Amino acid sequence: MALLGQRPTSRTAPAGPPAVRPPGKVPGLTLAVLGVGVAWGVHRLVPGVPMLTAAVVLGIAAAHLPGAAHAFVRGPGKAGLTFAGKRLMRVGVVLLGLKLSLDDVLGLGWASVAMVLCVVAVTFSGTWWLGRRMGLRGDQPLLIATGYSICGASAIGAVSEVSESDERDTATSVALVTLCGTLAIAVLPLLQHPLGLSDAEFGRWVGASVHDVGQVVATAQTAGAGALGDAVLVKLMRVALLAPLVAAVALSVRARRRQGRGTEVAAGTKRPPLVPLFVAGFLAMVALRTTGLLSAAAIDVAQTVQELLLAAALFGLGSAVDLPSLTRTGGRVAALGLASWIVIAGISYVGVLLT
Repeated sequence: MALLGQRPTSRTAPAGPPAVRPPGKVPGLTLAVLGVGVAWGVHRLVPGVPMLTAAVVLGIAAAHLPGAAHAFVRGPGKAGLTFAGKRLMRVGVVLLGLKLSLDDVLGLGWASVAMVLCVVAVTFSGTWWLGRRMGLRGDQPLLIATGYSICGASAIGAVSEVSESDERDTATSVALVTLCGTLAIAVLPLLQHPLGLSDAEFGRWVGASVHDVGQVVATAQTAGAGALGDAVLVKLMRVALLAPLVAAVALSVRARRRQGRGTEVAAGTKRPPLVPLFVAGFLAMVALRTTGLLSAAAIDVAQTVQELLLAAALFGLGSAVDLPSLTRTGGRVAALGLASWIVIAGISYVGVLLT
């Protein structure tokens, strides 16, 4: 007890400077919205450039502009851009299911379905194996194989969620697959007549070999409406394989974790779901489209929303691409992309001729 008349020696510490609150997601999401607007404008001016492709390129450009824009992307905008690349991607994948109905798949015929299954299996396994043999870092072989064999950046985003892939691996894979899909828009139409493909055969070849849905549309429309219809149907069959692929990756992640811990399961360890919620949503949208309950206007609105969400997500993923680090493995990544592109184009070509 302090003596009478003696002041206590302890004093309240002076208040320090107020804590700086993180900027939150608003700056990054605002930048993503602006990026989507510019990507939409580019697509309107140059219809041959899909909006999703433009969004990835703009995201990469925004992350490497000198000065304030660079600081905004890497600093205050990072949280919002990461949110766009992950969460908005999930919602976009869910709405992607509305592009597909079971009637469309059955209408392809069993020969075409078998061809698509073969193309996806050979491209995925071959690309994954080759990427590992080439020593690519992290999950890059898995993600690149997924993007080439299924549906480009959307599939990469879906698989990276269950595999818990590093953001840089995801961004690099998206950049590579987007680049090759963009080149396909210019290259494949030049090969139609030298390869002796009719318009219908060309459409099926494009649908089986080009990565993103928008890139398929941009490539196949050069051969007319009939080729475009066949291309979209074949492409959507590949999209339908996204759900089983994600489930297989989730099983693989579970198996790796069990092997890493032995036979015991660590308390409190979260196991990846066998079918993630957004994949279940994708399947639910396929089922809803199959019922025929949705009007054409509702489907068009959902498709527009889906494209805008995926554009924002791809802008966010593009902003995570670090070109200086990419150049260190750029030769191997490019070689894998070229090899996978040759494999999927060659297998698809043979499959189209046989069916």
